[in-house]
Amino acid sequence: MAVSDQIKTIGRRKTAVARVYMSPGNGTVVVNRRPVEEYFPLEFRRRALFQPFNATETAGKFDVVVNAKGGGVNGQIEAIALGIARALVQFDGELVRPLREAGLLTRDSRMVERKKYGRPKARKRFQFSKR
Repeated sequence: MAVSDQIKTIGRRKTAVARVYMSPGNGTVVVNRRPVEEYFPLEFRRRALFQPFNATETAGKFDVVVNAKGGGVNGQIEAIALGIARALVQFDGELVRPLREAGLLTRDSRMVERKKYGRPKARKRFQFSKR
């Protein structure tokens, strides 16, 4: 594998950031230097992570190395999926259509709303007492 064969992309979700390095290979996925089965032991989470490959029928054709940080487990998975989808588009531009139809190329911009002063949380108010 030459360095030029490697595709680098980034995916974000909430406060999670995933740097994805993808290259043609046999389907090995490593997240934070651990096999994906060890890092995400639950099957339904891995299924969400492999959605871009399933949508484009490219499962098992690429090796993926991911550096994920921040956020929680779900945010990291969605950030990785976005990074993989972007890498697939860089690899082959014709894969945009199936990925777009599956909703895998859209960055989910929802973030946690900040806490406001004079309130216990972002929107919750302290108890009001008339008398």
